[in-house]
Amino acid sequence: MHKATEFRLEARPHIPEAIEGLEVLANDLFYSWDHGVRSLFARIDLRLWQKVEHNPKLFLRRVSQTRLNEASEDRAFMAEYRRVLSSYDAYLESEPGAGVLEALDPKTSLVAYFCAEFGFHESFPIYSGGLGILAGDHCKAASDLGLPFVAVGLLYQQGYFIQTIDAQGQQIARYQSHSSDELPITPVERGGKQLTVSVPFPGRDVHAKVWMARVGHIRLYLLDSNTPDNNADDQALTLQLYGGDFSTRVSQEMLLGIGGVRVLSELGIKPTAWHINEGHAAFQILERCRMAMAEGLPFSAALEAVAGSTLFTTHTPVPAGHDIFPQDLVAHHLGAYIEESGLDFAEVFALGSKNGDDSFNMTSLGLRGSRFHNGVSRIHGGVASQMEGDIWPQVPARDNPIQYITNGVHVPTFLAPEWASLFDMHAPTWKSELLNPDFWHFIDKIPDYHYWSVHKALKQQMAEYTVRRLKRQHKRNGTGHSVTERMARQLASPEKDALVIGFARRFATYKRATLIFSDLARLERLLTNPDHPVVLVFAGKAHPQDQPGQQLIKVIHGLSMQPSLMGHIILLENYDQAMARRLLSGVDVWLNTPEYPKEASGTSGEKAALNGALNLSVLDGWWGEGYDKTNGWAITPRDTRLDQEFRNREEARDLLDLLEQDIIPLYYNRASQGYSKGWVTRSKASMKTITPRFNAQRMVMDYVRNYYQPATAQGKRLTADSFNLATELAEWKARVRAAWDGVSIHVRGCVDDQCAWDESVELSIGVSLNGLAPSDVRVECLVTPECAGTHAEPGPDRFFLEPDGEKEGQTLFKTRVQPPYPGLQTLRVRMYPYHDALTHPLEMGAMLWA
Repeated sequence: MHKATEFRLEARPHIPEAIEGLEVLANDLFYSWDHGVRSLFARIDLRLWQKVEHNPKLFLRRVSQTRLNEASEDRAFMAEYRRVLSSYDAYLESEPGAGVLEALDPKTSLVAYFCAEFGFHESFPIYSGGLGILAGDHCKAASDLGLPFVAVGLLYQQGYFIQTIDAQGQQIARYQSHSSDELPITPVERGGKQLTVSVPFPGRDVHAKVWMARVGHIRLYLLDSNTPDNNADDQALTLQLYGGDFSTRVSQEMLLGIGGVRVLSELGIKPTAWHINEGHAAFQILERCRMAMAEGLPFSAALEAVAGSTLFTTHTPVPAGHDIFPQDLVAHHLGAYIEESGLDFAEVFALGSKNGDDSFNMTSLGLRGSRFHNGVSRIHGGVASQMEGDIWPQVPARDNPIQYITNGVHVPTFLAPEWASLFDMHAPTWKSELLNPDFWHFIDKIPDYHYWSVHKALKQQMAEYTVRRLKRQHKRNGTGHSVTERMARQLASPEKDALVIGFARRFATYKRATLIFSDLARLERLLTNPDHPVVLVFAGKAHPQDQPGQQLIKVIHGLSMQPSLMGHIILLENYDQAMARRLLSGVDVWLNTPEYPKEASGTSGEKAALNGALNLSVLDGWWGEGYDKTNGWAITPRDTRLDQEFRNREEARDLLDLLEQDIIPLYYNRASQGYSKGWVTRSKASMKTITPRFNAQRMVMDYVRNYYQPATAQGKRLTADSFNLATELAEWKARVRAAWDGVSIHVRGCVDDQCAWDESVELSIGVSLNGLAPSDVRVECLVTPECAGTHAEPGPDRFFLEPDGEKEGQTLFKTRVQPPYPGLQTLRVRMYPYHDALTHPLEMGAMLWA
């Protein structure tokens, strides 16, 4: 018997004129962080809103005409509609903040931000995890601040995978294609047709359609290779995020970097500062060099002009997180582009070479093609300086140009609306005080019972959500009803008010999701105490090709199904932003146990802290700066030189000690008021100390002051007067590199080994310059104390030596040093090339010590 042919038909409603502004709201990612906009759609049809996964554009295609008509005639709905639309209009009309205007003129400055993924909202699935969420938060904060800013990425038809976990704990990856008319994007049109750009590939051009997403004040442009102009393989280039093999990845990155620059050029958009967010987008450096060379510059001068206005941010200290491609693969894929551009492959390959091997490292390209560089926390900045030190081979890692800006999270996105309402009552101006830590002491004045009632309400919502998801998951897997009920019993009993600990992030082995299970017997005793029960909620995805990461999921699933632990360990599938908002706002404790120092930043704990959760984390990433002994708990990492198994065992013991001796007793010390006053005090400390220091507005303003403004100024300086300074700098660097191997530095004579505290000693240095001029180098003396005394982190103090004639074929440099510290101190003399046009004084990576 043949199956009947099925046709799918979608009857789309007409939006009544009275509420036609809903279409505007559905096409601006402002909805991704504004609770009022989202609640407006939910009021029309809550069940449909949940079914379409909170996608406003899809909602307006599927909602019934009757519901829309009823909403347009409902006085209460219309009042809320007008309020939300008025708030949206006021947001769009708002002016840039004073801090932005002091640093960047919106009329003459523009930041271009390139990233492979952007995580704005679960309805726009072009992200996989932390990097994408961070990029989305960066864009949202740039919009809030009124920053002159444009973003560039790729539009993935399927995005990242949808995760299910079967009855055996096996992760199953499923992909779902998304139609462009379901997403908050519009085609970019030129002359009545959608704009396309092309990039030379081996034997053909690859074409990409261009889409635009509104993000409040700013715009995000997305490239899409799914066009009939391409062959089937090329159409699939933007099918999946982080899918495919090396060939697919390098092709995607060419499209993003080279194609992205071409999009901006076609639109007449001229950025003054360029931000490459991770190595995936570093090929933009080549395209910008090509454009400068088209104006007559040699490659070396073009590179200086491009690099001077470019910031590169690296996000991972884990080697597997850096894209490294074989030389022959890069040569093949870039061949046609190199030939068409007039670039030289040997010069291009040298930019991406690491340690002289035959592979091409996108991080190395990003660093060599930029003059501003940063990690994403204080610890990570130091780790990145060590990891990438070969870029500046003679410069100590602590002095090389990699600095840091600690990541922050977008408060309006992740702060639960219940907390926002409480803040409105007690401190109405809080939204404009995100950069003012002192202001946030108002939280101490909120009555404890009122504060705790908000947390309890959010915790109940989280519990109900978790139980719903858990039951759906188990029903699909055929799990027995009684087992499912046992799994849900702790969270389904609000009167128990069990302590809930959340762990939700990507399942990569270095994040050590199973560290807490190192002493299972002890943990079981802690979790299952009938008077003080504890529930662990886990969620997260492992990359489809990461078998060890998937094994972690199987282990946790297996433990969650053990009869003795059932209901105390819960594993949820398909972690996304919707689930994150529920968990982050409802758990009591947020657990993070990375292997130090492999957590670059880790922002989920910041989101939890916004909502009053307490962090229990290894002192890595942002927590190394955020922890102050009152706002959570810290696990001190053991020396990285020790055996890893020993480190795991000792840090796991610290974790269980904290749970048993501090966390569980404090939570259950409820006395007569029904909650722990000590817990509330610590929760308030978490919220008030972390919210103003680790939010995305603070992060973006740090980028504005430390990088965007200087990059804009340096770029304009190097390109002025037909690139004169860029050309001069490139020629100077070539001359210095040619001479540097023959340069030497020597101390001449003896330096006094003691003097009175108010006296000085003369320092004389002889330098063989090998044809360089004295003005081509800088000689300095660094002074550090042997014993710090009252100085917490002393020095070094610097004394610059000045040229003082020649003697015996050497140029003399002299200075007098008055001891800056009492007692014994060390003097060290070093020399490095110096030119006034350098962005960073040590960017050449050349240095000699006397």
